[in-house]
Amino acid sequence: MSRPSFPGSPFFLGFDEVERLLELAGRNTPEAYPPLNIEQFPDDRLRITIAVAGFSAEQLSVSVLDRELTVKGERPANGKEQTFLHKGIAARPFSRCFALASELEVLSASLSNGLLRIDLRRVRKTHEIRQIPISTL
Repeated sequence: MSRPSFPGSPFFLGFDEVERLLELAGRNTPEAYPPLNIEQFPDDRLRITIAVAGFSAEQLSVSVLDRELTVKGERPANGKEQTFLHKGIAARPFSRCFALASELEVLSASLSNGLLRIDLRRVRKTHEIRQIPISTL
């Protein structure tokens, strides 16, 4: 049995990555924690800023695997029981995933004043027409 090609047409070849991105988008439900901003700059840079108050750099991780940027935060349990009159500061672990286009590369990540900043840059590819030689057998 042959596998149907994406999106049901035999003329879309090699679009497995698009299928994977659509699956990733379906898995990632929009979550409000931790809050974040995504900025675009005129020089083809992007910045993701995530509010991670109370997390240290050692408790955070930023990784890229197969064009998927993952940001995780985990706090160890402190072992002592605390009594709160009001608890409004979230301290739970989190994981946020971002699907990156093939022309985006992660430049750096920095933590300052409770904000994790991840800088990305769009690398523009030049489009050129290549002539493919035809050989005869």
